[in-house]
Amino acid sequence: MNPLSAFKVAYRAIESNKIRSILTTLGIIIGVAAVICLVAVTQGAEKMIEDQLTSLGGNSFIVKTGKRGVGSQEKAYILTPKDAEAIGELEMVTHVSPIIDIGQQIIWGSQDWYSLVLGVGTDFVNINDWYPDSGNFFNNQDVAAAARVCVLGKTVASNLFGSENPAGQTVRINKNIFNVIGVMGSLGQTSGGRDQDDVVLIPYTTFQKSIKAINQVESISVSVRTSEDIPIAETQIINLLRERHRYGADEEDSFYIKSQLSIINRIFAISRIMTILLASVASISLLVGGIGIMNIMLVSVSERTREIGIRMAVGAKEKDILVQFLIESVLLSLAGGAIGVLVGILGSQIASYFTNWPVVISPGATLLAFSVAAIIGIFFGIYPARKASKLDPIEALRYE
Repeated sequence: MNPLSAFKVAYRAIESNKIRSILTTLGIIIGVAAVICLVAVTQGAEKMIEDQLTSLGGNSFIVKTGKRGVGSQEKAYILTPKDAEAIGELEMVTHVSPIIDIGQQIIWGSQDWYSLVLGVGTDFVNINDWYPDSGNFFNNQDVAAAARVCVLGKTVASNLFGSENPAGQTVRINKNIFNVIGVMGSLGQTSGGRDQDDVVLIPYTTFQKSIKAINQVESISVSVRTSEDIPIAETQIINLLRERHRYGADEEDSFYIKSQLSIINRIFAISRIMTILLASVASISLLVGGIGIMNIMLVSVSERTREIGIRMAVGAKEKDILVQFLIESVLLSLAGGAIGVLVGILGSQIASYFTNWPVVISPGATLLAFSVAAIIGIFFGIYPARKASKLDPIEALRYE
């Protein structure tokens, strides 16, 4: 029997028992759909976490003077704005900003508030994804001119001005008058309880000229395209700074890089483990579906024993019977797999719609689930097919 004829015979056998065929494929449908849904939801969660980490600086890091874990700086190595400019020219780097800070009294009229004053560059807002809620942030011209302008954090604005709009007002910092040009959006507290909105932002050049007479900066904030670029960028920056400041081959760095990469990698590792775990649990349905196919195919062999005997009597070989029943098994699995893919994709979209949870349909997981369904059809169809092909023709014809 040629493959096309075997396919037609197998298809007619499946079509003649529609309800049983649908029930047989139900386990495969549920298994494939469950795998696709769970992988889509977990990968959507991973994407959401990545986006949130990126917005919180997950694709950024800070180059700091000193040695990690050492309070005092053992070597007089100080970062400079020129270092920041050189780092900004690296291919991996998207934004860079010098940073200097000091605690100062902020005064407006009879009101005063002690806050952290940060001297930063214009890229600071892009690195931290933190922008003014009202007014504007200072620009490159303000930095170049060391202009006495400032942008207030929400806490400072609230304590000094109450409900009044601070934009256009002036405040005094370290005996210098600064024009308030904007108020930053609210960030809230860190996990450690520090109020991130209790800050005043000014150009770092203004800080060096009007707040503290220095030519250096305390740290440099850097952002890259994605968190995956951080290790390469860190290596490039270390080599660049060692070259710029003429470090000897055996000389220890007196600067270090602080990033959230280890935390990010740990979160993604946990997410991947959860994806594998949930997909494995869902795959049990595929195994159950395969066992269901085998049982139904064994029943089909029993019901069609006389038919098999007649086919053998008119010249069908063992191989023909084996191929026919194997094709039936594979067709049931493939049909269940195809329906399962559609149900899984549709179910993922419905879950996303009602929960506002992002989903990411994985082509790899979809193809894998469908392929496993096909393999299960072959694996669990072999035994019934072999049993059918080994029937004795004479005994089969006598079967009632």
